[in-house]
Formats: sequence, structure tokens, C-alpha cells
Amino acid sequence: MSALDPIALQVMVGGLRAACEEMGAVLIRASHSANIKERRDCSTALFDAAGELVMQAEHIPVHLGSMPDAVGAILDREQRPGEAWILNDPYRGGTHLPDITLIDPIFAGGSLLGFAASRAHHADVGGPTPGGMPAGSTRLDEEGVVIPPTRADDETLRELAGQMRHPHQRLADLRAQAAANRVGAQRLVELAERHGPAELHGGMAETLAYAERRTRAAIAALPDGTYTAEDVLENDFDPVDSDSAVPFVSYADKRNSGASREVRLRVAATIAGGRLTLDFTGTDPQVAGNLNCPLSVTKSAAFFAVRALTDPDAPPSAGAYRPIEVIAPEGCLLNAQPPAAVAAGNVETSSRVADLVISALGGARPAPAQGQGTMNNLTLAGEGFTYYETLGGGQGACPDADGPSAVHVAMSNTLNTPIEALEAEFPLRVRELSVRRGSGGEGRWRGGDGIVREIEALAPMRFTLITERRAHAPGGRDGGANGAPGRNLLNGSPLPSKAEGDLAPGDRLRIETPGGGGAGSKED
Repeated sequence: MSALDPIALQVMVGGLRAACEEMGAVLIRASHSANIKERRDCSTALFDAAGELVMQAEHIPVHLGSMPDAVGAILDREQRPGEAWILNDPYRGGTHLPDITLIDPIFAGGSLLGFAASRAHHADVGGPTPGGMPAGSTRLDEEGVVIPPTRADDETLRELAGQMRHPHQRLADLRAQAAANRVGAQRLVELAERHGPAELHGGMAETLAYAERRTRAAIAALPDGTYTAEDVLENDFDPVDSDSAVPFVSYADKRNSGASREVRLRVAATIAGGRLTLDFTGTDPQVAGNLNCPLSVTKSAAFFAVRALTDPDAPPSAGAYRPIEVIAPEGCLLNAQPPAAVAAGNVETSSRVADLVISALGGARPAPAQGQGTMNNLTLAGEGFTYYETLGGGQGACPDADGPSAVHVAMSNTLNTPIEALEAEFPLRVRELSVRRGSGGEGRWRGGDGIVREIEALAPMRFTLITERRAHAPGGRDGGANGAPGRNLLNGSPLPSKAEGDLAPGDRLRIETPGGGGAGSKED
């Protein structure tokens, strides 16, 4: 296929995109857990034979930008037809342990065409804390089963599921991922049969080059210069004696020790022609808690923010990342090293990285105010069940429009679990699910409102909360007011942003998510 044939290129792009969307539909329809079938906390993508991301479905940003590192982790291994790979190790291409990735090499005529990959957040991944999302972990192995890149036949899937809670459901979700990958492989082979392998390879290469050209042009249209931003994360917990190798033995010890502190993040965004460098030097070192980010997650959040502010309609592929360099010193919060815990890094720190990059690039072009800046992670577990969800909130106002209310913001792109599904499957009663009126920041353009989710336990269970923007409100922009910070309450009493504990029947857990910041002064 000629690189100068735009019509054929668009047909190829459409075929690749449709294959990824179909993969996602199969995964969602075939899965058993509410987290995937209802909330759609999963992602699918296709890669070329060199491991470059060629196309992805528009699913979860934090999954998709980091999935290339997962494929990269198995590229140097021998690839054989019909032999898939599985991994979740955050330091070898994963994000955090509940996000499990399956990768299938795709062959046609004995030659490697590419890879089909799917990633899904599983409701449990073993370990001491149900759901694999502890509030106070200090080491990766405290968060669940760590899976290095491993060949994944059905027996391997059974063995891994057997190390997790509710293994039948875990195995069903893993098999749903395998089915999604088979569909992606089938569609890529069909494209090769229709166009020929050489034309398919050429089309994938041109898709990457096209996305790169579009992104470079969008960056080149911005004024050259260096633009900076700083922000903080809340409630990390360090050991009392920072020189001691002995960690706290429980989350309660950390919470009660008075060791809570803020963690500072910094970025310098340098635009030079068609290139953008995002330098996170000056960010605090990795911490004793679980706000740490593997570099793959940091890159994922940075790429998402740049795409949102430059050319969001460019093909979602690795080509769009080529003009962007991400620098994060080894050992800092955003390039953590093993065995650091990372459960909250993937969800909360990634959200703050997106906020940072958007704020910095706001010095070069119009940008929205800050959205809720958190995924409001809630895990519930009791006899016979484990449930995990993230909650939407307010998006920041745009320079020319109000921010939407009650939506998932930035690195999350999931749905809320419907009340009917939640109450039918789990021993819970939803006492309130509503828009948190007035929580969006005032301004010429108003920030979106957060939501209120109040649940009542109908049986004994354990809860874990990992949230942010409880002490620091989402910021307004250009004279707009801040959004309201979020609140966590148990039977009316406030909880910190990171909390875990027990619910007895009749206890009520209430989460009020942050509103987005406003944009522009009301007097303008």
C-alpha cells in the first residue's frame, strides 16, 4: 500500500479500530465479575510484530498508555502460535496487581503479524487484602499475587485463579480475556488475507507515522518554551523512624502515628518545535506507602494528557507518543523501584500526573480547570464476595464551557455499577446515589458537580477506601473558584482519604466525590 494513499489508509485504520472495539465487546459480554461486565474496567489493543501499539479501543487511559511496556516485556521471548502470555508485575509492564494482561502472538503463514492484548481489573488478586487494593501496603507482595511474564495455557490460568479469592469467577474473567484476544487475532489475520501481509504491515507502519505527524504538528503549533506545574498527593504514611527497615505492622499504626504527610510532584514541560519533553525532576522520592508509580503508569498518564490537549482525534497509537519524551529520575515517586507498593499509584498518582501535565501545558494553550483528580476507589469484601468500584465526580470547566457532572475523569473511563446490579449481587443497599449539587466551582464557566454514593451493609464486610482531593480542592482556572473537596464518612463520622475497616449490618458508608474547578471570573 502506498503511503500516499489516504483512502486505503483510512480503510485500514477503520478495520484495526473495529477489531479492537469488537475485542472489548467480547470481553465485557463474556466476563462474570461486575467490575468488568457492568463497570467495563478493561481495555483491548493490537500491536505490530515489533511490539508497537497500532490501535486501541477507547477504553481505560491508564491501561492503554502502559500496555506497550507489557508487550515489550515478552518481545525477546520465543513466540509460538497458540501460546499466550499473562502478567501483572508493575515493574515488568503492568500497572498494579489487579490489572492482569493477556497477550497473544498472531501468526499468518508462519510469520508473526503482531499481538492482541487485553487488560482487565480483576475483583481480587489474592494477597492479605481482598481486592488487592490495601490502603496501607508498603511492599508489592502485600498487594496480591505477582505474575511475571508467563506462558498462559488453560492449566496456568487455573493455577493462578486458584491463588485468588472466588477462583471460579477469576478463571471466567481470564477466559473472557483469552476469548477477546482470539477475536482480535482472527480479525488481524482476516485483514492480512484481504490485503496481503505486506500491505497490512505497510498499513500499520503508516498508521503509526500518520499519528506521529498529526501530534508533531499539534505540538509545533504551540509556543516554544518551558512551562511548569506543581501539586501534591494526600496522606502517605512513612515509618516513624525513616532509617529503620521495620515497616508499620498495620494501617491503624500508620494512621495513628501522626506520620501523615503530603507528597509533592513537579513537572517542567518544554516545547521545542514538534517535540515535547516532560521532566518530572523535583518530584519527591518513592514513599513507604503505595502511592508509588512505575514508569509505565507515569508515561501513560502523561501521554493521555498530551493527547487530550493536542490532537485527540489522531489514531490512538504509539505513533502519537513518538514526539514526547518523559523523564522521571529513578527512585522518585513516578519511577518507583521494586519492591515498592503501587496499588494507589496506578489510580490516584496517575490522576495527579494528568492534572500536572494539563496544568503545565495550560501555559502554552487554553486548558480546563482541574477535575476531581481521584478515582474514589472503594473495595468491599465479605463472605463469598469481593467488589471493587471507582466513582465519578466533577470535571473541570473548559475555557468555553461548563464542566460535565457525575462523570469519570481523566485516567478512569469506567461506568458506575447500576444500583440494580449492585443490590442483586451483593449484600448491600444503596441509600443514595445522586449528583452532589453545588460542589462544582463557580466561574464564568462552572465546574461539574461530584456525586454522592451512600451504601448500607446488610452483612458483615470489610471496606477499603483509596481516595484523593479530600484536603486539597480541585483548582479553578483563570479566576474560577475551586471545586469542593470530597468527603468520606462512616455512620456520619469523617474518614481520612485512605481508610480501611469493618462494616457491621446497618452501617452506612458515604462517599461525596469532589467537584471540578470553575474557569474564568464570573465578572468577566
